[in-house]
Amino acid sequence: MSNPQSSRRHPFRRGLHASRFCASLRRVALLRASLLSVALFAAACLLAAPAAALELPRHRSVPGGVAIVDLGASVEAPRVTLGDVPVLVVGNPERWTAVVGIALAAEPGVRHVTVRRAAQAEERLSVVIAPVRYAEQRLRVAPGKVDLSAEDLARYERERAHLAKVVATHTDAVPVSLRLRQPTPGQRSSSFGLRRIFNDQPRSPHSGMDIAAATGTPVVAAATGRVIDVGDYFFNGKTIWLDHGGGLLTMYCHLHDITVKPGDLVAAGEHIGEVGASGRVTGPHLHWSVSLNRAMVDPALFLDGVEE
Repeated sequence: MSNPQSSRRHPFRRGLHASRFCASLRRVALLRASLLSVALFAAACLLAAPAAALELPRHRSVPGGVAIVDLGASVEAPRVTLGDVPVLVVGNPERWTAVVGIALAAEPGVRHVTVRRAAQAEERLSVVIAPVRYAEQRLRVAPGKVDLSAEDLARYERERAHLAKVVATHTDAVPVSLRLRQPTPGQRSSSFGLRRIFNDQPRSPHSGMDIAAATGTPVVAAATGRVIDVGDYFFNGKTIWLDHGGGLLTMYCHLHDITVKPGDLVAAGEHIGEVGASGRVTGPHLHWSVSLNRAMVDPALFLDGVEE
């Protein structure tokens, strides 16, 4: 026989259980919301990290060097030009930085970059270019090794016009990295900026880094980028150009074999070819160049200082 008093308390117990159940559901919902907020915050931090942590090349404001210019804070990235050439800008609203390539032919002194920000007056910032003395090498060779035939000269002029268009490539995307990897193992020879003088005739200074390696040694992309040009040129031989974004380009010359084509996207460290001795060279090696806002700059400024 049931207890009438017990029966009268039963609805209250059921209500109490339902209330506790609803409270538990609310706690679970709040916990899930908190976890979702944490996940979204973490994702936002990860997305923001590359811009904030992008490691810059070494500052060396000389002909053939790189100048790092602090632009301060602004909501949007400023637009910066050197003359009429766009300059790479990296960073975030708390601090923007201009990374300026200085041509080997630049005269020491003061240059100015123009900075434009939304709804603000245009400003000019100074870039002081210090003098630098690169090595010289005087050589005596047979005249046929210095003076080009009419046919070779015509070919060179055609190729130079084409390569000038390649160097002018500029895409707005910011490079994934401004620290590059040495594209092939080997000893770095023939320093950047070296000026050779053949039979008392000065030639253009060396605009890249030569890396001594045997024919067939793998060559990899120095950073993530897109292949914008592949060709077999009179002086440079079999050559690849990569666009890394923001006016940062890399060039790989004298190759024996090329394994990519224009339009290909390549990751940092991805195989793109093999060392060779094509073009106007005396032996196998890789000539590697870095171009920033159309200026050939010292590749060593983008390396960690340790040969791979």
